[in-house]
Amino acid sequence: MLDQILAPFEFFSSDTLILLPLLIGLEAVLSADNAIALAAIAQNLPDGQMQRRALDIGLIVAFTLRVLLILTATWVTKYWQFELAGALYLIWLVIQHFFLTDDSEEAAGGRQLKSLWAAIPMIALTDLAFSLDSVTTAIALSKETWLVITGGAIGVITLRFMAGLFIRWLEEYTYLEDAGYVAVALVSSRLMLRVTNDNWVPPEWVMVALIALVFVWGFSKRMDESDPLGPATIAEGKDAVPAAAHALASDDRQQMSNAASSSSSSSSAAPSDVPSDVRVTEETLG
Repeated sequence: MLDQILAPFEFFSSDTLILLPLLIGLEAVLSADNAIALAAIAQNLPDGQMQRRALDIGLIVAFTLRVLLILTATWVTKYWQFELAGALYLIWLVIQHFFLTDDSEEAAGGRQLKSLWAAIPMIALTDLAFSLDSVTTAIALSKETWLVITGGAIGVITLRFMAGLFIRWLEEYTYLEDAGYVAVALVSSRLMLRVTNDNWVPPEWVMVALIALVFVWGFSKRMDESDPLGPATIAEGKDAVPAAAHALASDDRQQMSNAASSSSSSSSAAPSDVPSDVRVTEETLG
């Protein structure tokens, strides 16, 4: 019955009505780890406006690369080198986060990206590396290219909003950034297994369950507001001055100003404290 209703639309069928929500749901679920990785990259820019622009432009480039990947998927899947390159890139991001940086303020300042155009290629390439896994899964569900592209487009839009949320949450939860990179490690491991032996690749539900557990840990602890690296910092970059220190400095300046004012008042009032007869004598002698 449904097929008869949809008969005038040759590209639309009852299978499409089932597969499209499935593809959108798949993109949304698989985008969580991708979103936090992109948020962590964008967070290294010095202000919020640059972070938003980097995500907007980076994901436009990323969607273009996704479409190219979908259109050439039959050819790309024949060459394991593409998946190996994606896996190695994600592994490099994980190693860079956990082993090549520390939490000191000097290192945090060094990790900051100075230019918008330094972040955009990283965002696009990171999304492309994640897409090697999600796009091939989507193609396995449907051979309709337009359907996979539609699911991918909605996935990129979802990814943009999720990345924006994660940028804010990264400032609120202690373990969330580390959890994001653990999820990146899981995705890269899956890609590496596909290169070595496809029979060892865990099913999607196992990956989703593992990533969900990682995110539960990531959201398990909020940053203490008194923590100088937490949300109480005043600034948009990682080299921000803690709010408490800023307030203390303001108090010190106010006290110094008051002391200077009192000293000035005492100096100007001193002559009036001299007895009148002494002042008269001084005038007479003068």
